[in-house]
Amino acid sequence: MNNAENNILSDYIDGKLHEECGVFGAYSIENEDVTASIYYGLYALQHRGQESCGIAVSDTNGPKGRVNSCKGMGLVNDVFDENNLEKLGGNIGVGHVRYSTAGASCIENTQPLVINYVKGTLAVTHNGNLTNVAELRDELSRTGAIFQTTVDSEVIAYVIARERINTRNVEEAAKNAMMKLKGAYSIVMMSPKKLIGCRDPFGFRPLCIGKRENTYFFASETCALDSVDAEFIRDVIPGEIVTIDKNGICSDTSLCTEKAAKCIFEYIYFARPDSYVDGVSVYSSRIMAGRILAQQHPVEADVVIGVPDSGSAAAMGFALESGIQYGTGFIKNSYIGRTFIKPKQSVRESAVKIKLNVIKEVVKGKRVVMIDDSIVRGTTSERIVRMLKNAGATEVHVRISSPPFLHPCYFGTDVPSCDQLIAANNTIDEICQMLGADSLGYLDGERLSELVEGDCGYCEACFSGKYAVEPPKEN
Repeated sequence: MNNAENNILSDYIDGKLHEECGVFGAYSIENEDVTASIYYGLYALQHRGQESCGIAVSDTNGPKGRVNSCKGMGLVNDVFDENNLEKLGGNIGVGHVRYSTAGASCIENTQPLVINYVKGTLAVTHNGNLTNVAELRDELSRTGAIFQTTVDSEVIAYVIARERINTRNVEEAAKNAMMKLKGAYSIVMMSPKKLIGCRDPFGFRPLCIGKRENTYFFASETCALDSVDAEFIRDVIPGEIVTIDKNGICSDTSLCTEKAAKCIFEYIYFARPDSYVDGVSVYSSRIMAGRILAQQHPVEADVVIGVPDSGSAAAMGFALESGIQYGTGFIKNSYIGRTFIKPKQSVRESAVKIKLNVIKEVVKGKRVVMIDDSIVRGTTSERIVRMLKNAGATEVHVRISSPPFLHPCYFGTDVPSCDQLIAANNTIDEICQMLGADSLGYLDGERLSELVEGDCGYCEACFSGKYAVEPPKEN
């Protein structure tokens, strides 16, 4: 299946936005093997990327520069098994799960990216998108760099490697590189003796630190720390460089600013509901979103249901605030991987039912409030509304726990161009009619701060068009 077909399939089978990836790193000061921990960490982050995954590990006491890695296309439990995990082995390592928002979906673009250079080795994982990647790639190419991939992460690795030649250590090289990088990046990388985590000065993408006895971890979300029984220590501050070596943790905050722009959609959709992102419970954020929707867009109805998974908590919030009964209206098939067969033209209309099916007893003969996290192109939402009415719902009132998408995202989310965004080209009444819904209500953008407990340091450019970083000159 080619990349274009994958995109078409995504519209029919999923219809949701995607994050680019999740990152995970581990370093055992007591020289314990961290491979299994990285595997379980990636498993917990699988929701952040299902196209490919990889692990790279090393031994800080072994031959310098030897890195064992394994990566491939597909889900974590498809790529890794007991045999290839046993062949890795090491007390320091990094892992990655990927969904491609920039760069094709192919094995060459799978991370971690392992490079060998004059100072040793680097294994780099990255979450986010650079806005100046075209300029950096051109500059590096003109000075002899030969690229093997089309992803931002390789550009980051090259910039760090070149800076390392003229610096005292790898963390200083990372700092110099960060001053050249623009856009969104949470980086976890491994040198022969150190594990380093970096977060861009705006903190677009999450990154946190954990510890289990004498093993330290970096992770995109706290749920990954829970999966390896690690204690959450803290979040990496936007602009911070955290280095872990045999002596423990040290930090460089010299690039930190007060201009945070953390992605609001982490709370609305991307992160797992049991995670905390920058100290805020994702579950509580979604409950609050549902409560706000009930306040702003009340309706007489018999049952409130959520589109799994991220719509479920918001639906509970709507039910709590409105007093309308909450019900489980859908069953989700969680076992569809990237190898799912592309439907033929004649049966594409039913493809969404393979992913999601209605429990008829919950909705038949009832006025239904359906809560979802977003509407992008509208095709999937229209099919879900039709499914509910075909199952006997007398009315379907759609409520969306985010404002309308009006602008593309350049920071690691696959919000498409404006011409593909249904809200950028239609009024709410027109969208409601296109969905076949009886009413439609979005979350008010002015109340987004309530989802993050009043924190105003978040990015909501996909709703407002107010970008914290200048968008790239070419897409």
